[in-house]
Amino acid sequence: MHELTQGALDRIMNGEEVEEPILQILGSKKLASSSHGERYRLLVSDGVVSNSFTMLATQLNELITNNTLSEHSIVQIKRYALSMVNNGGQQRRVMVILNIEVLTPGHEVGRVLGSVNSDSKKAEETPAAPVVTNGNARPTNNAAPMPRPVPRPAANNLNESISSGGGINTTPIAALSPYQNRWVIKARVTNKSAIRTWSNSRGEGKLFSIDLLDESGEIRCTAFREQCDKFYDMIEIGKVYYISRCALKPANKQFNNLKNDYEMTFNNDTEIAVCNEEAEDIPTLQYNFEPISVIENKAKDDLIDVLGIVKSCGDVQALTARSTGRELKKRDVGIVDENNVLVTVTLWGSQATDFDGTNNPVVAIKGARISEFQGGKTLSLVASSMLQVDPDIPQAHKLRGWFKSVGSSAEARSLSKTNGPGGSMNGPWATFKEVEEQRFGHQDMPNTFVNKATVNLIRSENALYKSCPSEGCKKKVVDQDNGMYKCEKCQKDYPNFTYRLLASANLVDWTGHQWATAFSEEAESLLGCTSQELGELKEKDNDAYMEKIGAATFKSYVFKLRLRLENFNDENRLKTTIQSIQPINYKTYTDHLLNKMKELANVKF
Repeated sequence: MHELTQGALDRIMNGEEVEEPILQILGSKKLASSSHGERYRLLVSDGVVSNSFTMLATQLNELITNNTLSEHSIVQIKRYALSMVNNGGQQRRVMVILNIEVLTPGHEVGRVLGSVNSDSKKAEETPAAPVVTNGNARPTNNAAPMPRPVPRPAANNLNESISSGGGINTTPIAALSPYQNRWVIKARVTNKSAIRTWSNSRGEGKLFSIDLLDESGEIRCTAFREQCDKFYDMIEIGKVYYISRCALKPANKQFNNLKNDYEMTFNNDTEIAVCNEEAEDIPTLQYNFEPISVIENKAKDDLIDVLGIVKSCGDVQALTARSTGRELKKRDVGIVDENNVLVTVTLWGSQATDFDGTNNPVVAIKGARISEFQGGKTLSLVASSMLQVDPDIPQAHKLRGWFKSVGSSAEARSLSKTNGPGGSMNGPWATFKEVEEQRFGHQDMPNTFVNKATVNLIRSENALYKSCPSEGCKKKVVDQDNGMYKCEKCQKDYPNFTYRLLASANLVDWTGHQWATAFSEEAESLLGCTSQELGELKEKDNDAYMEKIGAATFKSYVFKLRLRLENFNDENRLKTTIQSIQPINYKTYTDHLLNKMKELANVKF
């Protein structure tokens, strides 16, 4: 049986550093004052004295709830921090346990070791510091005081403290609580969001957030308005900072997936100073990776940390938000792990446009949100998510080795429904003949489908028109024959106009053909040039314009098409619109054809 480190508690409470002391757990008590998150107070013994001024960091609470730290257990304190509390008008040290290892379970010990004196009883009977609830102080005999850190040096601010060389007493992130405000943390920035703006009935403003990490835990901090301007440029991901005088409040778990009951907010008194010392004891970004396969059984909107290697990467797509009308950019990326399970990850904005999926990079994602679509599961990156490409961690190197030897050629089981070789295009895969026979576009039938087709013909007449130059308006303008162009929708005259494409294309596959209309971006993808370039070409050289349109024919793509039933001259007609165009991924297309042949031949696989 392990021997206790006798005398360790007195030495620790006198401020002496004791390396990994071995102590015995004599009991634990849940703090009644912890209304926003559970905290536990421990009664520990070193065989000579016992002490109840010991707190367990919140990230270790499960050791109490699952009875790992049972009565009489012998433990080794791997890491701890000291804070100060006001106890009956006197300052007293509290040990906050940050890392602990159970050497012998309590049921195997079954007794109190050593000759423990009555110091513990005196400690229990000492009046506790007031507990603040809703801004009012009240005494309690049922709860230990929440830990408070050693006061900062007398210098006016952090930079003066650093310049004076006197050192800074820091508090671990795990020991922070709303019941104290005199603290300084030393933490690494692991994530920094872009500046976001909002506007509502109460006003408008902007904000950004950062994720902070030290050896005890992690916490999110948000800056609003003036603090956003003050601190955004000075904070860099990966650097270590001293931070003090922030407001602490319960974390909003709807938007915050960090393992901390609290989150911080910058205010007018907040101080931040760069730590230029060696900070090897401050860890880098922490992940809690889970296999991709577990996503299948997780709930929608759950957050998860995953590690995968890119097996497929779609093109950037432009979408229009229905609520705001803003143009959005997205890219779908398929990642796979060593269990050979694939999931589609959706990237947005600059992450989508800047992402390079060539050479199959390994990606580590912290806080990806799970979504559901057509019975499948996908992941998307939200504002709080963190994406690292080719992280220098052992798991990433191991995954790349597996992919080179096995994963690159093996067919993965996909949790996401992509419906055919269109990659990220959602919708049933169908030929033109199947669309006609199954009456697509009619009542109670699908109105979108995906098809691999070849451009047979593009009508050159009316492919271009002059539109209103104002943003958001695509109405055709009327030439006033006086150098001005009138928009009947805006009811304004303009000295200029914007060319827009409206291309009518005949698409063919091996079963039939279909006329379809391509607007704006889709038409530009079809013709390989912008509307403005094609308009200027037509003005200068009509023959070159015709050659440009002719050069776009006899090329094959994967199309997503939408059918709409319209009534024209008392006759119902199906109008087909090209919603999206993608180059053919021939490996995916071949896999689709093989699966289709097996299905037709009734071959089980």
